[in-house]
Amino acid sequence: MKIAVAGTGYVGLVTGVCLASKGHDVTCVDIDKDKVEIMQKGVSPIYEPGLSELMTESLAHLTFTTDYQGAYRDAEVIFIGVGTPEKQDGSANLSYVYKVAKQIAESVERDCVVVVKSTVPIGTNDKIEAYIHDKQKNDVKIYVASNPEFLSQGTAVKDTLHASRIVIGVEDKVPGEILKNVYDGFEAPKLVVKRRSAEMIKYASNDFLALKISYVNEIANLCEIVGADIEEVTDGMGYDARIGNKFLSSGIGYGGSCFPKDTKALNWLANFNDNEIRTIRAAIEVNENQKFKLIKKAKKYYDDFLFLNVAVLGCTFKPGTDDLREAASLVNVPLLMEDGAHVRVWDPVGMENFKKHFPEKIQYCKTIEEAITGADLCLILTEWDEVKQFDVQKYEELMNKAIVLDGRNCYTLDQMKNTKVIYDSIGRSAVNQDLLKK
Repeated sequence: MKIAVAGTGYVGLVTGVCLASKGHDVTCVDIDKDKVEIMQKGVSPIYEPGLSELMTESLAHLTFTTDYQGAYRDAEVIFIGVGTPEKQDGSANLSYVYKVAKQIAESVERDCVVVVKSTVPIGTNDKIEAYIHDKQKNDVKIYVASNPEFLSQGTAVKDTLHASRIVIGVEDKVPGEILKNVYDGFEAPKLVVKRRSAEMIKYASNDFLALKISYVNEIANLCEIVGADIEEVTDGMGYDARIGNKFLSSGIGYGGSCFPKDTKALNWLANFNDNEIRTIRAAIEVNENQKFKLIKKAKKYYDDFLFLNVAVLGCTFKPGTDDLREAASLVNVPLLMEDGAHVRVWDPVGMENFKKHFPEKIQYCKTIEEAITGADLCLILTEWDEVKQFDVQKYEELMNKAIVLDGRNCYTLDQMKNTKVIYDSIGRSAVNQDLLKK
């Protein structure tokens, strides 16, 4: 089929490339001319494992352009995959979605299906449909469907090609059948539901996972107080099929472009409609507090950070991506610097983006060894494989004072018991604290 995709961020680009890999002729539209030129060469502008390779393999079916009129004019299906960033009040900013909707309405010259893949508040597709019909110039049939994405950064290609489910929200039979044809080559359950149900499935799914993470983090915090081990606790929980063993890892909170934004958006939507989802509000509050967990732990070892050398391992919100949105590093590093610390940062892919936020006063390191050499404190913020596989003896050998605060539980307690490293993680007993007395 002839498909156009508006937006080449994580959602739009991954969607376009994956559809092209299935044989559809896909035109991806973006307003950034430089970005388009890069993609025309088969280079992905975002770091996402497997995406560049799939782009190269699918270039025969891929076109990248800034010419939205040409892209939309005779497309059978047009996906809207632009961002819906958070406003100050927590609501979703839909200006980019409406801008694309207007362009589509003014450009299409044939019957088509407009597919809103961006995450939007419940009822938005109804408004977009009315808006397009009001603005359309040509006498053609334009259907609007909801098709939320469920991809995770770092595994976005896999999540799209091997989806847990494909949700198609429509009010008419025709667009539902067309979208089933679009996804004919994808082996995944295809659920055809009402548009508002599709919109809610997206929010309800993301917010449930966010709530699960915040719940486990609260249990982890209590484990530290009462002497239980969170990993033993979650292992026992995971055997219950009703709970499952996914999203039970404790840490310093969730980040990224989805969970923070979507929890706040659903909370705002409920409040706007004189309702309240107290569990979602609690998840938001717990997550915000959890980001400061390591700073609070550090105060047990130092009264302040003045003149201390502090190593920060990992600045992205999760491994497998260079995305810093809502990352714990963005709140922890400024606090360290404000208190007079000399901060050294290591991350395998995220440092260039981090430099945009902190171009000065931070030492950026090429290796973990460089970051921790002579350090008085080490904070682990991202569970990169390089960190998890790092020889823990080197903390003892290279650090000035071997105090490692692990926000992602990268090591077992037994690993650290055989060292002279003071190791403090999340939801578990601190190791080697008796060394403080020596």
